[in-house]
Amino acid sequence: MNSKTYPSTSSIIVRFRDLDAFGHVNNAVFLSYLEMGRAEYWKQVFGLKDYSKVDFILAHVSIDYRSPAYMGEVLKIYSRISKIGAKSFDFQQEIREAETGRLVAEAVTTQVMYDYKMGRSKPISSDFRMRVSEFEKVSQLDTL
Repeated sequence: MNSKTYPSTSSIIVRFRDLDAFGHVNNAVFLSYLEMGRAEYWKQVFGLKDYSKVDFILAHVSIDYRSPAYMGEVLKIYSRISKIGAKSFDFQQEIREAETGRLVAEAVTTQVMYDYKMGRSKPISSDFRMRVSEFEKVSQLDTL
């Protein structure tokens, strides 16, 4: 997928603490980068800054590593919601090196709407669907 189709973008500079013994970003660190991208998307769509009010949980992550990232590089994290089901939704994300556009990683994560008081999943609201569709500039996203 072309990064131009992603409505949300965030950036991070690769820090020394992100590196492994081989001098490139450790694979586990990419989970944090993706989380930063999802948090920025959530803020842009819902204006939410208090993450204790987030009512979904991460259920699945799939990452394809395409090229290494190194100390000092600026990485762009592109995010979009690609699918909304009855109780879950998928984020599709790309991480690219900012200067060259080199693809570093591609990921899909599945989030499940969750009622913490009841301890179980819950349906996705029509307000959620409407806001995401407006932000994504689509009339309707795929339904599971």
